[in-house]
Amino acid sequence: MTRWNRRMLFGVLAVLVPALAGCEAGLNAPTLEFHPAAFGAYASKNGVSISNAFVLGPSLSGPAVAGSRAGVFLSITAENGDKLVSVSAPGTATGAKIAGGSVSLPPAAPVDLTGPVPQVVLTGLANPLMSGGTVTLQLKFAEAGTVTMAVPVEPQAYQYSTFSPPPTPAPPPAKKANPSASASASGSATPTATATP
Repeated sequence: MTRWNRRMLFGVLAVLVPALAGCEAGLNAPTLEFHPAAFGAYASKNGVSISNAFVLGPSLSGPAVAGSRAGVFLSITAENGDKLVSVSAPGTATGAKIAGGSVSLPPAAPVDLTGPVPQVVLTGLANPLMSGGTVTLQLKFAEAGTVTMAVPVEPQAYQYSTFSPPPTPAPPPAKKANPSASASASGSATPTATATP
């Protein structure tokens, strides 16, 4: 094989290898699809990783009302297993509730609290939430301790338009009249005697 033929062979290979490698993906290659950026916050401490955490704010039409509720969405992975015991947002909300009271985290398996209905709810918001703002969250774990992170407030729009705000708590049942009290009041009258001629 002459030097000219070798150069031609290497030149053809240099052009064909990338073209053949790209043909495997076809027209539906994942790199050709649009993937929105993940805007949530990330944190890691003592073997616990929190990813894509955000608070769902109001729609684009206006701020949330102070004193209302807001949902928190996140994904958690614990290397050796753990338990999310509580969530708080000091300065933002007077309380926070986790559906079921706590969340068990199996070893090395992600637990998605990503909706569309929130499983972590901030209650008693001190101020209206605005999209683009941040909320300081404190997540307390049984083994890893407390993880403090600044979490963005995302509007209920775009990729989060199908996410639900927290359900409104049911009002307490109205008090019913005591049936025994009404029965004794109605049965207390006694017949009067009538005179006969």
